[in-house]
Amino acid sequence: MSDDTALKVSDYLREPLILLNTSFNNTDELFTGVNEIAFEKGFVTDQFLPKIKARESTFPTGLQLEDRGVAIPHTDADTIKKEFVAIVVNQQPISFKRMDDPESTTPVKVAFVLGLNQPHAQLEMLQSLMGIIQDKAVLDKLETASNKQEVQQILN
Repeated sequence: MSDDTALKVSDYLREPLILLNTSFNNTDELFTGVNEIAFEKGFVTDQFLPKIKARESTFPTGLQLEDRGVAIPHTDADTIKKEFVAIVVNQQPISFKRMDDPESTTPVKVAFVLGLNQPHAQLEMLQSLMGIIQDKAVLDKLETASNKQEVQQILN
């Protein structure tokens, strides 16, 4: 597959779901915050919140990077009405259980919540996100972005 047909994170950004400077204290608050907006805007069903919480507790999504943690929570396609990638930049790190070691946690300031309803899209989006996540400069910019347009520009 050539790059121009690959899924781009920027194509799935939805302005109401770019959440900057949030003050969530834990993953439950973060999921509830994303769900409130996503549900109100018609992106998700009423099963999104219970299912993303359940999935995160069974299959944690925290990734420990060299100098920080990030998380890529997601859930079942049948809870997604309109596809999105939500970006949450929290003021303080939130502890996410680690994907590679669920007994450990990683401090996460930037979480990418995936709302995808095409089975093949999940893997492609994860690959696309890995490119962003492995770029320290991009993560630094996301953590300090002052508005939603800036986030969209960074990810374009």
